[in-house]
Amino acid sequence: MKGSLIIFACFVLGCLSGLYKGDISFDPHQISICILYVLMLFIGISLGSNREVAQFPSKFTPKMLLVPIATVGGTFLFSALAGLLLSQWSIFDCMAVGSGFAYYSLSSVLITQLKEPSLGVQLATELGTIALLANIFREMTALLGAPIICRLFGRFAPISAAGVTSTDLLLPSIAKYSGQDMMPIAIMHGLLINISVPFFVSFFCRM
Repeated sequence: MKGSLIIFACFVLGCLSGLYKGDISFDPHQISICILYVLMLFIGISLGSNREVAQFPSKFTPKMLLVPIATVGGTFLFSALAGLLLSQWSIFDCMAVGSGFAYYSLSSVLITQLKEPSLGVQLATELGTIALLANIFREMTALLGAPIICRLFGRFAPISAAGVTSTDLLLPSIAKYSGQDMMPIAIMHGLLINISVPFFVSFFCRM
């Protein structure tokens, strides 16, 4: 939760800084592109340095794939339903936001960059902001509501709710409320969802 609060505080600070009307000598959008590249680099470093990855072949079973499939399918379904209710944003815009799977830092920057040519700077920034807040909210809901989610929907539910964070931030909560035996599934789930975020976000942003 501390990390989410820091991200949110930086976001608020950025909004306040944007109110400054003086001359800006640099292109903020070019900087965001550089930040995007750095984030992609860190994704690769994070996955490559994860010691649990080497143990996946011995623990993997085909049934484990049902959990990330259910996460992706459920997220897309409810994101599409949100698109039907919101008049300003299309179904694909809402699905792009949902495709962040709680990876708020990457999805918000990626959506802003990919939607700028079609929506313009202002609307693309608004959609990126929605992605940031929605995915922060998903992470915090999964973190705080893990025991309730597990009790109401079963042992796999906290893993799906966690999205990409099932492999790191939410892993202790999953182990506590879903059981230690769910940790290999949670790690594999987070790894696969993590890899899928750039592809799904890019796909729906181009629709």
